[in-house]
Amino acid sequence: MTHQQLLLKTGNRQQSPTTQRLVLFSQRELEKMRRVGKLAAHLLQHLEPLVQPGVSTQALNDEALRWMQAHGAISATLGYAPPGYPPFSGAICTSINEVVCHGIPNPKQILKDGDIINIDVTPILDGFHGDTSRTFFVGNPSLTARKLVEVTQAAMMQGIAEIKPGARVGDIGAAIQEYAEAQGFSVVRDMVGHGVGRQFHTEPQIPHYGKRGTGLKLRPGMVFTVEPMINQGRYDLKFLRDGWTVVTQDGKLSAQFEHTVAVTESGVEILTLP
Repeated sequence: MTHQQLLLKTGNRQQSPTTQRLVLFSQRELEKMRRVGKLAAHLLQHLEPLVQPGVSTQALNDEALRWMQAHGAISATLGYAPPGYPPFSGAICTSINEVVCHGIPNPKQILKDGDIINIDVTPILDGFHGDTSRTFFVGNPSLTARKLVEVTQAAMMQGIAEIKPGARVGDIGAAIQEYAEAQGFSVVRDMVGHGVGRQFHTEPQIPHYGKRGTGLKLRPGMVFTVEPMINQGRYDLKFLRDGWTVVTQDGKLSAQFEHTVAVTESGVEILTLP
């Protein structure tokens, strides 16, 4: 696979750009995206105190599912099965240490002091998807792990700061890449951000590396995720036999943060803030 062949967030097989047309959201639709985005952010806040040594990823999953149901939402990931993939068995994704994304909750997978874990949630409310993720510290991680997580969050915000009408998709990726690489880390090439709304994954695709002034021009009403995956070592990936879990090829740490954003008339609105 060449580095230019982008993959949608759905997993490990090569995907050509989706044939879904680019959607520009109405004000009514954006209000629904705000509601579900805020719900997704509150779900991560709710799970944060449970991220402790000795807790299983299945326990996090079960509480997330309970909370979503209590708030009138359902999980987009539970049973999600795009063509060629097994159904995803989790209500959330739980990606620990060297797992880059799509970690599957498991009752035998117990959090340990020093771990880092990305929790990726996508509730559906009133037919709209709210997609966000965050990497949490478990106990007291190493200084390297802490730096990786902090740089990943800052890199995401660097990319989001580039978003405005007339900017290019390449501006987002370039800002993320420049920041992360200046800190000594690498940017995953083979997973991308994506359009989201009534459907889970649509156009546009949002690479987290790139060249300024290239790619699709941004327009008001566009909604998509910015979700860089930053690795401690090389950006090369390996895909596990379960059909979903993606890990670093060199076994070193990976971190991820994700927001869903909307392009506005004057700039950008982050839809997944609490």
